[in-house]
Amino acid sequence: MTYSEEDFLQLSGIQHFAFCRRQWALIHLEDQWAENLRTVEGGLLHKRAHDEKQRERRGDTLILRDLPVFSAILGVSGKCDVVEFRTDPSGISLRGEEGMWRPYPVEYKRGRPKEHKADELQLCCQAMCLEEMLCCPIAEGALFYGETRHRSAVPFTDSLRGQVADMLEEMHQLARRGHTPKVKPSKSCQACSLKELCLPTLLRNKSGAAYLRQAMEVEP
Repeated sequence: MTYSEEDFLQLSGIQHFAFCRRQWALIHLEDQWAENLRTVEGGLLHKRAHDEKQRERRGDTLILRDLPVFSAILGVSGKCDVVEFRTDPSGISLRGEEGMWRPYPVEYKRGRPKEHKADELQLCCQAMCLEEMLCCPIAEGALFYGETRHRSAVPFTDSLRGQVADMLEEMHQLARRGHTPKVKPSKSCQACSLKELCLPTLLRNKSGAAYLRQAMEVEP
């Protein structure tokens, strides 16, 4: 199965989905958004990554920034923060460049490495898009964290690729239904910029319909 362009989901959404399915639906299905310190810091880090010229050559490495990618198989599109093309005899040819090149995606994140795999899943999804577009295998990429100022290599294993495909299938199913999943409150809710919109504690105890009925009641 392949998806048409009008059905493509935002690639960045897989990170939200991995963190919290409800957060993803609020942002990507209901167009709700709220800033907090983490989102502002993350936005500034990405802005710095994209502010420099989009194409740069450093020795045997060609650096492309803000590179658009898509996958008709996964039904997703977005942009890569940075893709480094490194010289490799078994790589691919690039228009306007001599030799053969191997792509290596790099995603910039605020903070430090996390317990969950949301960042790794987003990076792997970028690599799967690049593989489809460029017809070449990509074994590894890297995550750069602003707090640690350190790169972490991410191998694109079969398990990680399978999780990406499964999540995107679930995301497409929810998008077709226009369905926002119910929340299961956790300690992660305190770090979410949408916690006031999501109302996790309230929804844990009653349905959204019940809350709306109560909110609309008028005192006689």
